[in-house]
Amino acid sequence: MSKTPKKYLVTGGAGYVGSVVAQHLLEAGHTVTVLDDLSTGFREGVPAGADFIEGRVQDAAKWLDPSYDGVLHFAAYSQVGESVTDPEKYWLNNVGGSTALLAAMRDAGVRTLVFSSTAATYGEPVSSPITETDPTAPTSPYGATKLAVDHMITGEAAAHGLAAVSLRYFNVAGAYGDCGERHSPESHLIPLVLQVALGQRESISVYGDDYPTPDGTCVRDYIHVADLAEAHLLALDAAAPGEHLICNLGNGNGFSVREVIETVREVTGHPVPETAAPRRAGDPAVLVASAATARERLGWQPSRADLAGIVSDAWTFARREEPTAP
Repeated sequence: MSKTPKKYLVTGGAGYVGSVVAQHLLEAGHTVTVLDDLSTGFREGVPAGADFIEGRVQDAAKWLDPSYDGVLHFAAYSQVGESVTDPEKYWLNNVGGSTALLAAMRDAGVRTLVFSSTAATYGEPVSSPITETDPTAPTSPYGATKLAVDHMITGEAAAHGLAAVSLRYFNVAGAYGDCGERHSPESHLIPLVLQVALGQRESISVYGDDYPTPDGTCVRDYIHVADLAEAHLLALDAAAPGEHLICNLGNGNGFSVREVIETVREVTGHPVPETAAPRRAGDPAVLVASAATARERLGWQPSRADLAGIVSDAWTFARREEPTAP
């Protein structure tokens, strides 16, 4: 990461990943402004030292000016299930907000963008591990909106010289200091299993145990949120005018649902009852990323790939959030 202090706007910086990235930017000596409407983010998630604007990304033109060196864009709705039942909400916010942000950046002369994309752009994988050249066929409006923004950014880079990097995350987990997962409703496996360990949930549902995997449960690629944040800082340096670089971010190794549950039992020392449930429609057996492009183009190397370490950090944060936890 460049050692020259710069000024960045972080949209959605009160959310899980955005707040951790904002903290990393501050630790690197940069000036950070967080723009978040707090519809899904949390004011206490904004790192100390960052300026905070409570506002919508659709109105970014009110605050974005030529003093900014770049934008890191996390502001989006991200619940897959909700996107299926309320797709217009996702198109209006995720695509409409990004359209307005790109226009504001163009008008202000801010020419560097790092975009929070997703593995959901690929849909059902045709091969494993997934590479950036694999077909994109999202199976949810959420994934479709993220892919639409990726297409918009490609056009913006070609037409107007934007220097852009899209980072397609797989399963983000863990915590970093005071920043961790606070989703409501929660849909991610590790925090859900930790809720069982905390006594907030009676059991964890295992959706299908007859997949063609070693233990019959789905396998997913988990990446520590701090490794993810470091990739964003490297992406700022790698962004080149007129180019839209797309990189997958994952460890390249998968862990099954049962492996996650067993790791939570070992880390927390608490029993975690399981409940068998039918397969969920559209759940692939294996989702694992090839991060070769990120390693080559960004110089990125994840250093927190151990599942027990990821769970331990998430557990520490969960207990901090729940002071009366056993």
